[in-house]
This record gives sequence, C-alpha cells and structure tokens, in this order.
Amino acid sequence: MRFVCALIALASAGAAFAQDKPAVEPARVEAAIRSSWPAASPDWQARLVPDRTMEECSAHANSPPAAASTAIQKREGATIVYPADGKLLGDWKKGEALAQSGYGLRFTDYPARRPNGGNCYACHQLTRQEVSFGTIGPSLLEYGKLRGSTPEAVKAAYEKIYNPHATLACSLMPRFGLNKVLTPEQIKNLVALLMDKDSPVNQ
Repeated sequence: MRFVCALIALASAGAAFAQDKPAVEPARVEAAIRSSWPAASPDWQARLVPDRTMEECSAHANSPPAAASTAIQKREGATIVYPADGKLLGDWKKGEALAQSGYGLRFTDYPARRPNGGNCYACHQLTRQEVSFGTIGPSLLEYGKLRGSTPEAVKAAYEKIYNPHATLACSLMPRFGLNKVLTPEQIKNLVALLMDKDSPVNQ
C-alpha cells in the first residue's frame, strides 16, 4: 500500500511540475525545425509552411468546432481535381503496388527516380495476404464489397484519397492529390484496389 501511495505522490508531483514548466515559444520551435534542414531544396522548405487548413487544424488540436469543420470541408472539397477522361476506376494491380510502396517525399528520394507510392499499408489493413500493416487508419478489408460499386461509392473513394479533409476536417490521412503526392491516374488505381470485385481487398 505504501508503494502505491508513493507512486501516486510521485505522479502528482510530476504532473504539478509539468504544469509549472513554461511552454516553449512557437518561434523557437519554428527556428529549430528550419535549422534541421538548412540545405533542403526550396520545394522541401515550402512543405514547412502550413496552409490555412493546417493552421486551423493545429489551432483546434485537430478537433475544430462545427462551423470551422464545415468551412474546412467546403474549402478542401473545392480543390478536388477529377481525371480528364472522367473515369475513376483504374487498375487494381497497379493500385496494390502503390499501396505497398513507401517511396517519395524524403531527402534520399530527390531527385525522384521513380513515382511516389501511397504507402497505404502503413496505416491500413487492405488484404488478408499482407500481415504487416498499421492501425492508425481503419481496416479497409472488403471495402468495395461492403459499400457496393455504385458511381457514388467510387466517387467518394476517389475524393477521400485525393483530399480526405473534404470528407473529414483535420483528418490524419495525407491529402495525396492536393499535395501532388499522387497523380489522378495513381489515385484511380488505388480506387480500383478498394472497389474492384477482383481485387484482393474484396476477397
């Protein structure tokens, strides 16, 4: 019992210390971040500058009030660019290769030697065959089977990959299309991975 009480006392003291500890000035944090990449190319440096949505999401700790959430979704929804041919389903086999690939957006990937990957398995389970996957995002097993392959469902999948903030303000998922991580053609292939009845996602 004494041991438990001692632990509680230590935890309380630690919490009190943490509350008394002065907050780090934002300017110092910004300076530390920028000094970490002094030789970064201009396009990399530009990634350190948050846009309006990122600023708002940070200000609200990714939980904006209803009005702000609605405004973010409307603004981000307006950024979605659809394929020129109007087709939102590509090749699921190419989509699976994209989902497996984590290539891109690192210093070692400049200049780019091959297309960026989606690295989808880092956050999602997609197929039963793949046993190494992250759990930050929901499982996508049987995604198309559960939702059906209606034009509306296909369009929703495309939009979620292109810019998830249009569906869920301050989503943790990257804005693959808006930030030009993936092309519309690549996104079509990921949509096919999710929706095609022959894809391993739906087996």
